[in-house]
Amino acid sequence: MTSTTSTSTTLDTTLRRPPVERGIGESVRRPDGVPKVRGEFEFSSDLWADGMLWAHIVRSPHPSARIRSVDISGALAITGVWAVLTADDVPGLATYGLEVPDQPVFASDVVRYTGEAIAAIAADHPETARRAAAAVVVDYELLDPVVDAEAAIALTAEPIHPLGNVLCQQRVLCGDPDAAGAAGAVVIEGRYHTGMQDQAFMGPESGLAVPAEDGGVDLHVATQWLHVDQDQLAPCLGLPPEKVRVHLAGVGGAFGAREDLSMQVQLCLLALHTRRPVKIVYSREESFLGHVHRHPANMWYRHTADADGNLVKVEARIVLDGGAYLSSSPAVTQNAATFAAGPYRVPNASIEVITARTNNPPCGAMRGFGAVQVCFGYEAQMDKLASALGMDPVELRLQNAVARGDHLITGQEFSGATPVAEVISTCAAAPLPETGPGDQPDMALPGGAGRTGERGRVRRGIGFAVGFKNVMYSGGFDDYATARCRYANGVATITSAAAEVGQGLVTLAKQIAYEVLGAEEVLLAPPSTMAIGSAGSTSASRQSWMTGGAIEAACRAVRDRLLASAAQRYELPFANLGIVGGSIVAGDFSVPVSEAAPGEVFEETVVFRHAPTQPLDENGQGSSHVAFVFAAHRAIVDVDLDLGLVRVVEIATSQEVGRVLNPVQLLGQIEGGISQGVGLAVMEELVLENGLIRNPSFTDYIIPTALDMPEVRIQAIIEEPEPGAPFGAKGAGEPPSISSTAAVVAAIRDATGLDICRAPVRPQDIALALAEQTP
Repeated sequence: MTSTTSTSTTLDTTLRRPPVERGIGESVRRPDGVPKVRGEFEFSSDLWADGMLWAHIVRSPHPSARIRSVDISGALAITGVWAVLTADDVPGLATYGLEVPDQPVFASDVVRYTGEAIAAIAADHPETARRAAAAVVVDYELLDPVVDAEAAIALTAEPIHPLGNVLCQQRVLCGDPDAAGAAGAVVIEGRYHTGMQDQAFMGPESGLAVPAEDGGVDLHVATQWLHVDQDQLAPCLGLPPEKVRVHLAGVGGAFGAREDLSMQVQLCLLALHTRRPVKIVYSREESFLGHVHRHPANMWYRHTADADGNLVKVEARIVLDGGAYLSSSPAVTQNAATFAAGPYRVPNASIEVITARTNNPPCGAMRGFGAVQVCFGYEAQMDKLASALGMDPVELRLQNAVARGDHLITGQEFSGATPVAEVISTCAAAPLPETGPGDQPDMALPGGAGRTGERGRVRRGIGFAVGFKNVMYSGGFDDYATARCRYANGVATITSAAAEVGQGLVTLAKQIAYEVLGAEEVLLAPPSTMAIGSAGSTSASRQSWMTGGAIEAACRAVRDRLLASAAQRYELPFANLGIVGGSIVAGDFSVPVSEAAPGEVFEETVVFRHAPTQPLDENGQGSSHVAFVFAAHRAIVDVDLDLGLVRVVEIATSQEVGRVLNPVQLLGQIEGGISQGVGLAVMEELVLENGLIRNPSFTDYIIPTALDMPEVRIQAIIEEPEPGAPFGAKGAGEPPSISSTAAVVAAIRDATGLDICRAPVRPQDIALALAEQTP
C-alpha cells in the first residue's frame, strides 16, 4: 500500500460476465443492477403505507418579500385536508442547516428566494394537497431582490440575512504575493464565468414519514447522509435523536443535492401532527426549486511566467454566488481557494475567494464542488499563457506539473500518489480520430436532425485540460465511518449507514468482505440510524476510502478471530494460517471457510478515521487535505460557425485512481462524470431572471442524452496505490467532471478562434461573436 510505483492500464470496457472471483479488482455485478434494469427496484418514490396521506409544500413565488400574513382557512375548508402547518407549528428549533442553522423550516417574516417553504399540507390525495396549497393566501410586501453577488458583498446597510451577505471567504497567500517576474516575464489576465448547474438526478425528492408509538418518527428518505439528517431534524421536531429514526430509501441519483434537507422536516412534522404516515413526491419543477445547485462563479485571474514558461505567480479573485443560505458553501469556498492555481508548481500566489449571500436559489454541493469552477479558469489561463509564450499547451502543463514532494499553494506537500505528468502525457498521446467533420453523416454534424447550416462552415477544434481535487473532508473535520461485520457459518453480514446513491458502494462492500474473509455469502443490512453509527456523507469521493476502510478493518478483525478459532480447532499455529479464496490454508492444510468454525458467531464494529488534517490559517496555509486525485481530458468538437451549434465528438481521458477495485463500475463513474462536464460546457445552465428560475423543467433545462454524448476514450488508468487507503484505492467519481468542461470549451476556442470565457457556451456566444467580426 505504500508503493510509489505507478502502472498505466486500459480498462476492459466490454460488459462480459465476470469470472468466478468475487474480490477486489473484478467487475463484480451490482446486486441492485438487475432489479433496477427490470423496474423492480424500490425507490423512495415507490414507498407506500396503509392509510397514508400526501404532502405538498406551499412555496414563495417571489425571491424577496416580507410576509404580512398567511391565511390557511381556505385550505383547511377543503374536504380531505388533514393539516396545514406553518412556522407557528414548529415545536422545536425554527431553523436548520447543513453546517449552520440559518434556514427556516417555514418562512414567517421574510422570504429570501423563490421556492422558500411557507406552509406544508397533508391530504388524502396528492391532487387534494395541491388544490389546498393553491388555497393558502399569503400577503406579501415585495422587496427588491439582491441577485448580483458583487452587489450583495457591497451591501452592508440592509443585509439579506441577520448573519450578513458574506457567507464565507478564504484567501491563500504563499511565497511573495507581490513578486514580479524577471525581465522578459509574460503576464496574462482573464475573466471567466461558470453558470448555475443543477444535479439533475433522475429521481426527484421523495420520502415517507411514519409516526411511531413512542412519540417519535421513522423517516424513509433518499439522502446522502442519514446521521446528519437526524442531527438537523431532531432539534426542529423537539425530539431526542433516538426518536428520529432515518432509514435509507432507494436513491435515484444525488451528485451533492441530497446532502441538504429538502422536505424532511416538513414531512416529519406532518406525520407527527396527523398521526398518520405521510408521503411526498416532488414534481420536477419542485425539485429544481427545492434543492441546492452548483455555485455560479465570476473569476479574475492573472498569471505571471518567466520567458521559459515557468510559472512565477498566480493571482485570482473568485466570487461565488451562494444563494440565500449557507449549505456547504464553506467547503466549496475552501476548495476553490486551495485548488485555484491548478496542479502546478506555483512559488507565489495571492488568491481570494468570497461567497456571497443573494436572493437566488441556495447553492451547495455538486460533483467536484469548488474544483470545477476554478479549473475552468486556470486551464483557460494556461492556454492563454502557452499562446503568449509560443509554447505547446501540453508541454507548458508538463513543464509546470506538480510531482510527489512538491507543494500546493497552501504549503501542503504532495506526499501521496501524484502522477500528474503521467496523466497529462498519456492523455495527450491518445490517437486522433481518422475522419473529420467533412466525413461525417448529416446526423453526426452539430445540428443533427435539425441541421440547417452548411457543411463547409463546420470547423473541428481540439482542447486539453487537467484538473485535480481532494478526496474526503478537509480542514480538520472529524471525518470517520463506522461499519460492522457479523460472521457465522460462511455468511458475512455488513452493516453500515453509508448511502448507496448509484456509485456502487453496495458492490464494493461485498467485494471487500469476500476479499478479506472469503465468505461464502455476503449480505448487506439496510442502512439506518438505528442500526449503527454514522458513515459520513456519500460525497467528496470519500466512501470507497472511508466506509471501504471501515468495512475492511471490521472484516479483518473478524478474520483474526476466525483464524484463531481455526488454529485452536485444528491445532495449527495461528501465524501459519491464511485465507485464500474461500478456504483457510496453511501449507498442505485447507478447509472451506464456511466449515472452519461451525456454529460460532464473530462480530466486530469499527470506527475508521483517516490521517488528521488541519484548518487553514489566516493566510490559507496548512495541510488541510488528506489526498488528491488527478485527471486529464482531451476534447474534440465540431462547431457550426454560422449557427453556433457544437457537437462534442470525442473525449479522451487519463485518470489516476490509486487502485482499480471494480473496472466496470470505474468505467461508469468516468463516463457519468464526463457527461456532466459536457453538460456544463455546452448546455446545462439554470437561467435566472431577477431571482426567478426561468427553465425549471427538462424541456428547457437541457442535459446530455445518449445522442449528445461523445465517444469516451479511456486512454489510461494510472494505478499508484495511495498510502493509508484501503487496498490503495481512492474515490474516482469527481475527477471526470472537473477538467472535461474546461477541455470542451478549449476545443471550441480552438475551432472558432474566439476568446470564450463562459460556460456553458451558448450558440449566440459563437454565432453573434463571429458575425460581429465579419466586415
